[in-house]
Amino acid sequence: MSQLLKIDPPSRVRPGQPPGFALWALGFRPFYLLGAGFAALGVPLWLLLYAGKVALPGGWSPQVWHAHEMVFGFALAIVCGFLFTAVRNWTGLDTPTGPRLAALCALWLMVRLAYLAGATLPALAGELLLLGLVAVILLRLLVRSGNRRNYFVGVLFVVLAIADLVFHASVADVATGVTPLAAGRIGLYLVVALTTVIAGRVVPMFTLSAVRGVRQFRDVRLDRAALVATLLAFGLDLAGVTGSALAAAASLAAALQLARLAGWGPFATLRNPLLWILHLAYAWLPVGLALMAAGAVGWLPGSLAAHAFGLGLVGGLVIGMITRTALGHTGRMLVAGRAETAMFVLVQAAALTRVGGAMLFAQDYMAVLTVAAALWSAGFGLYLVVYWPRLSRARVDGREG
Repeated sequence: MSQLLKIDPPSRVRPGQPPGFALWALGFRPFYLLGAGFAALGVPLWLLLYAGKVALPGGWSPQVWHAHEMVFGFALAIVCGFLFTAVRNWTGLDTPTGPRLAALCALWLMVRLAYLAGATLPALAGELLLLGLVAVILLRLLVRSGNRRNYFVGVLFVVLAIADLVFHASVADVATGVTPLAAGRIGLYLVVALTTVIAGRVVPMFTLSAVRGVRQFRDVRLDRAALVATLLAFGLDLAGVTGSALAAAASLAAALQLARLAGWGPFATLRNPLLWILHLAYAWLPVGLALMAAGAVGWLPGSLAAHAFGLGLVGGLVIGMITRTALGHTGRMLVAGRAETAMFVLVQAAALTRVGGAMLFAQDYMAVLTVAAALWSAGFGLYLVVYWPRLSRARVDGREG
């Protein structure tokens, strides 16, 4: 577990060694910037599409494009950057760097532009190629190192490719009984399942190592029960089950996930923004499951749960992890400054506005969307401004990576 995200301690800059261009030195550098840039620009673009100010060629509705691209555009970029860096730590073997890494990033970018241009079939082909390449790269390294515990991260990209095919089939009205938005939730739930596993490893570990005297309760049986219950709720939702069955499953999953989070010592992190953002983001998982339960019995709109997962959980964990890992892997101290704290607050405020505002101010829905989009874009835009020079230049301590 100690090797999950090993970060070397900062050291002094080597005398006479100026910082050089290092964007392609390790996977987190370009993919974090691409993901943050897409988050900052993609959501305002979707709002313009939704308001009818801009039209997409190719026939995709704004909702369909948004559901697809937040998973296969934004989330995929961040997951690639994170796992290329983490798998190198897990295995001791090199993940793509230099021209190979640049080619993967170029492929991701070309796919995004192809979707905007309405060239959906070439975009799908490029996306499947990217997912397949990443799966092969990660599985090859994990198998070579005998790291069976983490084979699932390579398999994840295979399952994402299948989910992408289902999504396109539903848009083309080929997948019987599956709507595009339901297919989009398959991808979202896969990302949420990944965050459940990874966060369960790193968040309590980070907390234990940074907060002196913190008291934690952790039980592998609780972890497994929470994951199984969450997957059950997701499975029932995707199968179209509603009513008391889904409400019961989602309520149980919410209770188990909340108990799991409580055992990590969240209230001991209030003075450390790099920690409280991870705990606060994870709290959106039981909140989203509770909203799913309420939606199953008709108390609330069902879309609220998806936005709690997407903005609150995934968005919150993303902004928390891409700051923390970028600081550590560029040789800087793991301390959040005012800029990082502002990013965390903005992204969480976006989630709260999108979910809470939609419940309280349904009559002003466009205003709620506009405020939430502005907050989200400001958070990730600030990340681009602050972290571009850090991620595009060599480590300040002179190490590789």
